[in-house]
Amino acid sequence: MAFEGLADRLQSTIKKITGKGKVSEQDVKEMTREVRLALLEADVNFKVVKQLIARIKERAIGQEVMESLTPGQQVIKVVKDELTQLMGGEQSKIAVADRSPTVIMMVGLQGAGKTTTTGKLANHLRKKHNRNPLLVACDVYRPAAIKQLETLGTQLDMPVFSMGTEVNPVDIAHKAIEQAKEDHRDYVIIDTAGRLHVDENLMDELQSIKNDVKPDEIFLVVDSMTGQDAVNVAESFNEQLDITGVVLTKLDGDTRGGAALSIKSVTDKPIKFAGMGEKLDQLEAFHPERMASRILGMGDVLSLIEKAQTNVDEKQAKELEEKMRTMSFTFDDFLEQMGQVKQMGPLDELMDMIPGAGKMKGLKNAQFDEKQLGQVEAIIQSMTKKERQEPSIINGSRRKRIAKGSGTSVAQVNRLLKQFNEMKKMMKQMTNMQKGKKGKGGFNFPFM
Repeated sequence: MAFEGLADRLQSTIKKITGKGKVSEQDVKEMTREVRLALLEADVNFKVVKQLIARIKERAIGQEVMESLTPGQQVIKVVKDELTQLMGGEQSKIAVADRSPTVIMMVGLQGAGKTTTTGKLANHLRKKHNRNPLLVACDVYRPAAIKQLETLGTQLDMPVFSMGTEVNPVDIAHKAIEQAKEDHRDYVIIDTAGRLHVDENLMDELQSIKNDVKPDEIFLVVDSMTGQDAVNVAESFNEQLDITGVVLTKLDGDTRGGAALSIKSVTDKPIKFAGMGEKLDQLEAFHPERMASRILGMGDVLSLIEKAQTNVDEKQAKELEEKMRTMSFTFDDFLEQMGQVKQMGPLDELMDMIPGAGKMKGLKNAQFDEKQLGQVEAIIQSMTKKERQEPSIINGSRRKRIAKGSGTSVAQVNRLLKQFNEMKKMMKQMTNMQKGKKGKGGFNFPFM
């Protein structure tokens, strides 16, 4: 999870104050000292931390907390509110120009993931907003960048406008917009050149493109793993170009996350999107409140629902629910279910979105090994069609054959069969409990 170290520290800190029937000023001081250390360790900008702690302390010692019936919970609410404000307060939505096409200029240093993010953003606009973007290759200094964007365009089945490496980037951007108008494209996303560091030539070129095409959005792509350097880069680009938003990449990595928490305060520009993985569908709109909830271990149900609605077929879900209720759920259904859950993203990320999951016995330190899912798939695929439909016929000799065919052991096959039977019983109980509670058209989580 993003901010994993920070999340662990903050959750253990606020846990001490949660159940208190009365919170003293000394309790608040001790908590804010721990929060301050956790933020500094996470590489959050020192000035940002100082201001944040001052606001938390002022509110936590104030009347709204001290006179509350649940002061511990109120303190946590204060911390969540201030973290949310630190990251921007509310979601900053992508611009839509009065006249078509809307022009987005992608800027940033080399290695931040700018070209890949350009493709991800185009994919996001098409899937989430039903748009038809045109990608534009304006990095004329690296032929590999043009080739990379063209490859992404092929993967996404999306057009890429390119004029090679001998044409001025300003002319390329200008002609791309003309082409987009002719083709009735509603978004133009310009992948500009990067450098290893901020320099005058780079900024002059970006400024020239900006002056010519007058973009509706200028997104700075920042590698969140670069810590305070990311904040410095954001400050430089903002001073020169007056960026409209930031896209954080590699937020799924082993990062302390302080850059993400600092950028909004330093630049006063919103974080628009976050890259949560390498796949082209792993770009998420940035919701400050949801991220604050995840950092504090409160889950993120809204994002979980959105993922489910995107990746789970509602008709299939209803058919599956009926099979669970009638105990006709088979290994074929189970395979289909696993495929849908895997499309939603890594299991540990999904668990982070479930409120209180981190506190559940056995889940707090659980390692969700994707390889184990692969082994389960291999075992099921090594069964015959009849065996998948009627697991009760799988005797000793069949178990040996399945284990051999899947590259696993008989013990692993036995374990899966046992778990499958237990799961069927549990699902029948759950669906019977839920029967009558859901309104018409209600969306069910088939994987829960």
